[in-house]
Amino acid sequence: MPTIITKRPRAATVVALSFAAALTFGASAHDVVKASSPTTPAPTQTITIDKFAFTPNEITVAPGTTVVWINKDQTPHTVTARDKSFHSAGMDTGDTYQYTFAKAGDFSYFCSMHPFMTAIVHVRK
Repeated sequence: MPTIITKRPRAATVVALSFAAALTFGASAHDVVKASSPTTPAPTQTITIDKFAFTPNEITVAPGTTVVWINKDQTPHTVTARDKSFHSAGMDTGDTYQYTFAKAGDFSYFCSMHPFMTAIVHVRK
């Protein structure tokens, strides 16, 4: 801390204390971190592909939900929306595909390699 020379000791004390307070409060002002609200992870729903079927074959989710498909079958499969809004590449055993449903609606899908495999995702607010 710098030394302040004055003929009035009381004034020197006030100046010194003011300087110390400014350093103390000035330093802490830079350390303030604004609190952020905690973020809630987007909900997810898992669908398995096994024995030539999507399980469950009908689900209802809220907008913003991510659906994850896991191929547990020994045969490659796809996840293909009838309205072409989403389409996975061929999924081998253990592969996953995910899609986030942003808006409400009914989304029918099937496996393009095995069109008899069908299912639906209902998205409701």
